[in-house]
Amino acid sequence: MTKVRIGYTGILAVFLWIAPIAVPAHAAAIADEQASSAAGQNDSQIQTDINKQLGKSRFQGIQATVQNGVITLSGTTSLYEYKQDADKKAHHVKNVVAVRNQIEVGGKEISDQELGQALAEKLQYDRVGYGNVFNAIKVSVQNGVVTLGGSARTPMDKDSALSLVSNYPGVKDVIDDIEVLPPSPMDDRIRLEVARAVYGYPTLNKYAIDPAKPIRIAVDRGNVELYGVVDSQADKDTAFIRANGVPGVFKVTNNLVVANQPTEKKKK
Repeated sequence: MTKVRIGYTGILAVFLWIAPIAVPAHAAAIADEQASSAAGQNDSQIQTDINKQLGKSRFQGIQATVQNGVITLSGTTSLYEYKQDADKKAHHVKNVVAVRNQIEVGGKEISDQELGQALAEKLQYDRVGYGNVFNAIKVSVQNGVVTLGGSARTPMDKDSALSLVSNYPGVKDVIDDIEVLPPSPMDDRIRLEVARAVYGYPTLNKYAIDPAKPIRIAVDRGNVELYGVVDSQADKDTAFIRANGVPGVFKVTNNLVVANQPTEKKKK
């Protein structure tokens, strides 16, 4: 009898050991099936929502597809800003996992040189009356891709420059390398005092007449940089001397360019 009981106990133990393995495998299959069904329902709703978001006329030519919660944007648009706007709307759709932005910017074809000159002129007049003389934003263009560098006094100045460039025909992409200068009461004081010292000097006052062609003054922790185009070497030197005489200025870097200054020829 003892041998029989031991035999049954051994068989029972084997069954008890096998059973826990079979149940999770079946449960996992059911869970996968439910997850797949849920993903399909989510994709359908996401597709409906993104189609609604892209229903406006400026998004004509842009298509969106959804798979496993990932939205892929494709097609063409006339402005880079529309590409970015479509991307933002896709990211705000509920249950979206990721967004692939494959939209191409078409529209007007323009040479890099022409585009760079046009954008530089537009930026010169951007935020006139809001202290734009204290911004030193630089523009470069390669194959329609615009890189904005230099510095801006405030985040609003930076955002305004980016918006202006993004909405200009011919811009394919925008790289933001603009540095927003840190807020500083000392730097604010230096900015104003350098501006008074430079523009208050009789021979330099003429640069305050045209808001698009000023002597620009960038200040970062007491370090002053001068940008712009002046008529003569004497004006460039005078601006440097005037800025360097302001109390609290640590260093002045003179990046002013003299107009129509002949380039030095390389010696053979």
